[in-house]
Amino acid sequence: MTPQIRTIDEADAPDLVGLRRTALVDSPGSFLASPEDDWASSETAVRELLRRQPDSVVFGAYAPQLVGMLGLYRENLRKAAHKAHLWGMFVQATHRRRGLAERLLEAAIRYARTLDGITSVHLSVSDSAIGAQRLYESAGFETWGIEPDAIRVGTQSQRDHHMYLSL
Repeated sequence: MTPQIRTIDEADAPDLVGLRRTALVDSPGSFLASPEDDWASSETAVRELLRRQPDSVVFGAYAPQLVGMLGLYRENLRKAAHKAHLWGMFVQATHRRRGLAERLLEAAIRYARTLDGITSVHLSVSDSAIGAQRLYESAGFETWGIEPDAIRVGTQSQRDHHMYLSL
């Protein structure tokens, strides 16, 4: 069965909370949040986020359960509303190397192009996520800056690469 990519709705909130927690535990250097302080550990917060469509969506990869995710939101400040941001890219280890991250990214970019006035998509990716950096570069994202000491996991410091894609 080919995994399906679709937007996640409020009924899927418990699954999204669970997958997000898995992501934070599995790949601590790839996320600024920790399981102890993640806003998305609350079903209530996730449901509220999912109600913000069309300006905020989360795409899910289902095989048939939720195994991957990628969020996109539009800046809510008027002077920055021409920008969309990607967040939370994650695919469970058992489903990697099957093209799901590429399909999630394609869906998010395609969706961003439908939002009136959006001219670019932005993201940050840590040094530890080399595969993700390559994926974003292959989709046309360019690095515009590197933030030193952006994330610390224990005593390990990592940089964040800030990237954008002009639409």
